[in-house]
Amino acid sequence: MSTLQALPVDLRLDRSRHAAPQVFEKLRDLIVSLDLKPGEPLARGELAEAFGLSQTPIRDALSQLRDEGLVDIYPQHTTAVSRIDIAAARQAHFLRRSLELEIVRVLAGRHDPALVERLRAHIDRQRANRGADRYQGFLDADRAFHREMHEAAGVAGLWELEQRYSGHVDRLRRLHLPEAGKADRILRDHQRIVDAIARQDAAGAQEALREHLSGTLSQVDEICECYPDYVRKG
Repeated sequence: MSTLQALPVDLRLDRSRHAAPQVFEKLRDLIVSLDLKPGEPLARGELAEAFGLSQTPIRDALSQLRDEGLVDIYPQHTTAVSRIDIAAARQAHFLRRSLELEIVRVLAGRHDPALVERLRAHIDRQRANRGADRYQGFLDADRAFHREMHEAAGVAGLWELEQRYSGHVDRLRRLHLPEAGKADRILRDHQRIVDAIARQDAAGAQEALREHLSGTLSQVDEICECYPDYVRKG
């Protein structure tokens, strides 16, 4: 059995859709969640067997992952999950912070009780998934919260843009999440953002967002020290 087949993940594909994008999505999720760890080899033959496909869609999916910096492909040698690139993570963080500061300013300029209720529902879902055995549910709700804000501001396409650059910083966040009190701080920050939007306090929403997004990157040296084999600083 391959490493991939041993993971608790459904590898079945929707046969009505093209295979390569689905393989890309599943592998990307496994990489970002750290189920596939930095440095782990990804043999095309094993992947093809695990997904029940030829090697062509596997090659295409790996090429897309390489374009996002999530795998390293060494021709005629091997393919492996990339180490977390700290410089790329910082750039992705800069992009997200710049966009979301404007998004919360726009949202706070509106009176939209329905949006506030939807955002609070995402927070409730996060709260329900708080715990060591529910990290993925917590992170899924976190992404849904931020995506909801993008959609409400009319810039859903920018969310997709951010995701193409987010793989490295998302893996840093996954490493940081188990830290004591981290989940509670995320919940607190999300609540502060929503409360500021609800009272149409743009400056307060931006302040809360800025503090929220600074958490993981402010601890990057400590994360690197704990996981030296997972990161690339240069």
